[in-house]
Amino acid sequence: MNDLSQNVENLRDEMIVFLTEMCRIPAIAPESGGDGEVERASFVLLQLARMGFQNVEVVEAKDKRVSAGYRPNIIVTLPGSDRSLPPVWVLAHLDIVPEGDRKLWKTNPFDPVLKKGMLIGRGVEDNGQSLTSSLFAAKALKDSGNQQQRTVKLAFVADEEVGSKFGIQYLIEEGLFGKSDLVLVPDAGSPDGSKIEVVEKSHLQLKVITHGKQAHASRPHKGTNAFRAASKFVAKVSDVLYEEFNSQNTLFDPPFSTFECTKKEPNVPNINTIPGEDVFHMDCRVLPEIDLEEVMKSINRVAREVEKETGAKIVFEDIRLGKAPKATPSDSPIVKNLQKALKDIRGINAEPMGIGGGTCAAMFREKGIPAAVWETNDELAHEPNEYCKVANLVADAKVMARLFQL
Repeated sequence: MNDLSQNVENLRDEMIVFLTEMCRIPAIAPESGGDGEVERASFVLLQLARMGFQNVEVVEAKDKRVSAGYRPNIIVTLPGSDRSLPPVWVLAHLDIVPEGDRKLWKTNPFDPVLKKGMLIGRGVEDNGQSLTSSLFAAKALKDSGNQQQRTVKLAFVADEEVGSKFGIQYLIEEGLFGKSDLVLVPDAGSPDGSKIEVVEKSHLQLKVITHGKQAHASRPHKGTNAFRAASKFVAKVSDVLYEEFNSQNTLFDPPFSTFECTKKEPNVPNINTIPGEDVFHMDCRVLPEIDLEEVMKSINRVAREVEKETGAKIVFEDIRLGKAPKATPSDSPIVKNLQKALKDIRGINAEPMGIGGGTCAAMFREKGIPAAVWETNDELAHEPNEYCKVANLVADAKVMARLFQL
C-alpha cells in the first residue's frame, strides 16, 4: 500500500503536465456553442498509448450536431486476477462548461496557470482533476507490476454537463454495467474529502407565468399588473412551502428542503407601462421522503389565492418533477471500500451524505446500481477562476489507487 502511494507521489509532476495540457483543449457541448469532446479525447487516447495501457475502447454515441459526427466515451480496463469479483468503475467526464464572462477571470481560462499549489483554468476541477487522478492511480497500479484482484474500469465520458444523453446514459443503455458493479462518480465532494454522497434530493422546477392586463402606469385602474401579482405570489409561496414541508434529514446539508424563486425574465421595455405578463422560475430541492405532488398542490393553492386577490391569472409551464432515486446503501461495497481507502491513506473517517445538486450517479441508482460520489475539492465548478489544488489531485489519486486494491 505504501509503495503504491509512493508510486503516485512520484507521478506528481506528470499529473500536473497532463491536466494542464488537457485543459488547454476546450470540450464544450453543441448546446453551449462548442464542438464536443473529440479533440480532447484524442489527446487522452494519445497519452493512454504513451503510458502503455493495452485495453482501451472508444464507445461512439452518434451526434450529427458536432463535426466528428459522434461523441466519444473512452473505456480503460485493467483486468483483475479474480474475474468472479465485480469490477470497480471510476467515471469522470471529458466535457466542460464555457468560461462565462472573461472579464471575471484573472488568467486565460484555457491556458491553465500554476500558482501557489493551485492550477487555475476552466475545467481543471470539474472534471479534469478526477479524470487525471483516476488515470494516474491506474497507471501507478499498472506500473507496480502487481495485478489487483478486482478488474478496474475507467470511463472518461462525454456530455455530462448538459444531460449525459451521449455519455453515461448512453453507456448504461448499452449494457456496460452490472447490478453488482462498484461505481464511483468523482464529481462532487468536500474540501477535506470526508463526505461520500449516497443520495440526492428530489428536484422540482417550474416556469410561472402571470397574466394580467397591460395599461399606462398613470392609469393602473385600467389594467391588471402582472408584475405585482407575481410579486405577491413570490412573497407568499416560498414562505408557505418552507412552513408546510419543514421536515429535516441530517444526511443532507442543508438538512431541509429548499423552495426558491430564481430566474426573472424581462416584461416590458419601458418604465411607464404596467406589464400584462410576467415570467419567473422556481427551483425546489426537496427531501426524498416528501411527495412532490403534494408540493405542487400547495403551489397551486397559493396561486389560486393570489388570483382571487389580484384578478390576475397564474399558470405553470415546464414543470419538471425529478423524484430522487433510492439511496445507495451506506453498507454497499463501494461505500465501505471507499471508506477503508480513505482511512488507510488519509486517516479520514468518511461519512455518507446527501446533496441538493444533481449528479449522474442518480442514473445508476435509477437502474438499481449503487453508486457513490466522492472527491476532494473546494466546490468551484462553473465559477470564474476555477482551480484545482495539486494536493487534492495527488491525494485523491492515492485513495483511488488503494480503492483499486480492495
